[in-house]
Amino acid sequence: MRSSGVLMHISSLPSPYGIGTMGAQAREFVDFLVKAGQQYWQVLPICPTSYGDSPYQSFSSFAGNPYFIDLEILCEQGLLNVKECKSYKWGKRVTRVDYEMLHKSRYPLLHKAFARFQKKIPGDYAQFCKEEEDWLDDYALFMALKDSHDGESWSKWDVGLKRREKDALASAKNKLAEEIEFWKMVQYLFYSQWKSLKSYANEMGIRMIGDVPIYVALDSADVWAEPGQFYLGKNLQPIDVAGCPPDAFSEDGQLWGNPLFRWDVMKKDGYRWWIRRMEKTSKLFDVIRIDHFRGFDSYYAIPFGEKTARKGEWRKGPGLDLFHAIEKKLGNLAIIAEDLGFLTKSVRKMLADSGYPGMKLLQFAFDVREDGDYLPHNFTKNSVAYAGTHDNDTILGWLQEASTDCVAFAKEYLKLDQAEGYHWGIMRGVWSSVSDTAIVTMQDLLGIGSEGRMNTPSTLGGNWMWRMRPDALDDTLAEKIRGQVELYGRLPKEPDDEAL
Repeated sequence: MRSSGVLMHISSLPSPYGIGTMGAQAREFVDFLVKAGQQYWQVLPICPTSYGDSPYQSFSSFAGNPYFIDLEILCEQGLLNVKECKSYKWGKRVTRVDYEMLHKSRYPLLHKAFARFQKKIPGDYAQFCKEEEDWLDDYALFMALKDSHDGESWSKWDVGLKRREKDALASAKNKLAEEIEFWKMVQYLFYSQWKSLKSYANEMGIRMIGDVPIYVALDSADVWAEPGQFYLGKNLQPIDVAGCPPDAFSEDGQLWGNPLFRWDVMKKDGYRWWIRRMEKTSKLFDVIRIDHFRGFDSYYAIPFGEKTARKGEWRKGPGLDLFHAIEKKLGNLAIIAEDLGFLTKSVRKMLADSGYPGMKLLQFAFDVREDGDYLPHNFTKNSVAYAGTHDNDTILGWLQEASTDCVAFAKEYLKLDQAEGYHWGIMRGVWSSVSDTAIVTMQDLLGIGSEGRMNTPSTLGGNWMWRMRPDALDDTLAEKIRGQVELYGRLPKEPDDEAL
């Protein structure tokens, strides 16, 4: 069935308190998607962000981002009051997230909420802690320890804590008992609000697409709790790290710095860690987009300490063996494979054999450095078409920065003109394609230039900050979008239609 959706991260929603949350504005966005004839809301990873504020560098693969907890809901629950929330600074620009200021304001408020939470603990709190203990206990202890070490990476902690020696952990749990409980409460609040938001979206006919990064951050509860699952040396430092080799777009390649998985160890224990990760994620989202899918066929390993990605090498990954193990335990999950970039014959075969839809990116279609796989006439039905993603410039930004030849090609191929709007013409190329699913970004729907770009890969600072203006959504825009998806057969089917 043909369908369409919108990509916008939770952080980009408007709100009075510095960043988008899972509150009223999220539900208003769901209502807008319904009016616009959409079936999907795609978000970026919703895990807690670490250094650089990237959702792809998280303190945990299982925890939720405390920034997304809606303060107005906490006020309704009596855990905070409006006066308290307004007494903190949240940034001067409604269209940008000020992460430094957010960090300074959000956690004192959550600690105020914790003091009241302890006086009247919800009846389902103990059950939540029990159900999530396989990751929650380690995460809460990890975060409490980080706070007690002024945010320092676990690799710099005392040997006993770093190596998780029994006596050191017991002492820490006793000393930091209250702070550990605080971090558990934060996750309870997050999961409660997310469950409520997802239920609302599903009831309105909107399915949530979530994002699973292939790698995890070195400074994370994941690596600290189970170092044997990762390619670390005896000193618990990475031996090699993840990235991408040099190409036409980057002469130095991309040095991500994430520790690599010990796929041999993971295979021996039946890919237990990955199955846990996918099981938890499948409860949060209706569809899971797996980032850097080609890394499961072969992955690029760069010696730890290198300043660029030039000296790396390709190594064999687990291939479909991993996904067969996941399917055996969890059944058929709805998965999108992010298969962008250089694809070998073996990667293409892995994707074809998996049956997962890959991604088709229209911005890549008109680049003279690409081979044309992304031109709409080469799309396949079992795919998800995008104009761009969080790692690309907006359409209008791309049109400004792309070469004259690329832009001329796009104008000719899609018959772009100013009357329609160049960005609408490129989105038309996405909606009209044969791809089963079409996804466009909210920035492109609003006709925003490069100021709306979410991320420039391999750069630090200035990323992940864009927010939608509070008055950006209206019925006129919704009707225009709905008209386009109806024209190209992507409106949701009515119940009577599905029965025919």
